[in-house]
Amino acid sequence: MENIPESQLDKYEIREKDEGDITLHIQGSITAFNAASLIKEVGSILHDRVPSSLTVDLEKATYLDDYGVLALAELREMMTKRKGLFHLDNPGEKVKEILSIFDFDSLDVKVPFEKKPPPSVFIRFGEAVLDLISDAKYMVSFVGAVLLSLLYVCFHPKSLRADDTFLCMRRTGVDALPIVSLISFLLGLIIAFMSSIQLRQFGADIYVASLVSVAMTYELGPIMTAIIVAGRSGSSFASEIGTMKISEEVDALFTMGFDPTRFLVVPKILSAVITVPVLTLFSDVFAILGGLFVGVFVLHLTSGAYINQTFETLTLFDVFWGVMKSGVFAIIIAWIGCLRGFQVRGGADSVGRGTTSAVVSSIFLIVVIDSIFAIIHVYWL
Repeated sequence: MENIPESQLDKYEIREKDEGDITLHIQGSITAFNAASLIKEVGSILHDRVPSSLTVDLEKATYLDDYGVLALAELREMMTKRKGLFHLDNPGEKVKEILSIFDFDSLDVKVPFEKKPPPSVFIRFGEAVLDLISDAKYMVSFVGAVLLSLLYVCFHPKSLRADDTFLCMRRTGVDALPIVSLISFLLGLIIAFMSSIQLRQFGADIYVASLVSVAMTYELGPIMTAIIVAGRSGSSFASEIGTMKISEEVDALFTMGFDPTRFLVVPKILSAVITVPVLTLFSDVFAILGGLFVGVFVLHLTSGAYINQTFETLTLFDVFWGVMKSGVFAIIIAWIGCLRGFQVRGGADSVGRGTTSAVVSSIFLIVVIDSIFAIIHVYWL
């Protein structure tokens, strides 16, 4: 028989049989104060003797805390690594209850990793359909909320947050003017240069002005401006509201008695409806200037002839048609951006996905609605 040195409060005793079996008698309690010393002292003996089995006699054990349970689990792990046996003998009712609370029998059981099989095609299709239906229901309810908020602002103009509206107008319109102007100028230059290659064969260089002006005012000016605004402002609307959503600022607004739709969405929609048509007019002007650059320096036309051909080709209806389309695009951009922001759930990853979805959805709807406008213009106007 061998005695282990006393550790702070309690005493442990080891008895070894000739067959290589070791019995550890525990007296008192095993707590955070003596669990580490128990593991260290018993572990050194197990390392030196390499027994075939270890039996822990808990007949005189009075109490175990979580550290004591972990100490017993560590001793069991030591014996498992040495391919030995481990037993617990004579635990009292209180000790049994503690071991049961910590589920000692399965404490060190290693659960095999099971790779989750990917869902089948039918499951993914069903989930996509359910998500689409849920998204459609939310979109319809959001349209109603926005319309009610706009009606309320029409009858109560003082409820509109004018400062935030002007700030959104500056961010959506003024800040976007340089990039819209540059892209429109280059686009007009490209259209003029590419069309001149074909028209020069027929001696029709002057019609480059007609092609650039009609293409930009009818289609490319409104749609390119809308795409730029969707990438800049639509994503900004979605990320701003999405961040407020996950930080519970939207819930705080509702708790304080503010209507989140009227407070956050209406200024953004109004600012987009006002500024995007103006940006479209600037886009048309700079695209015509791009075509003028090619006409003067490449086709050797006079600036007067180019401008006269432009005014002869364009009508007021042509300009109005493009501006009207851009106003519709502005509503779509602001509405989709705010909608995706309110749909954000979870953390930062959800904000990123909502922002991406806002841009993609806006551009898709812009192209679809522009196609509808093209059909209306051809068959009904």
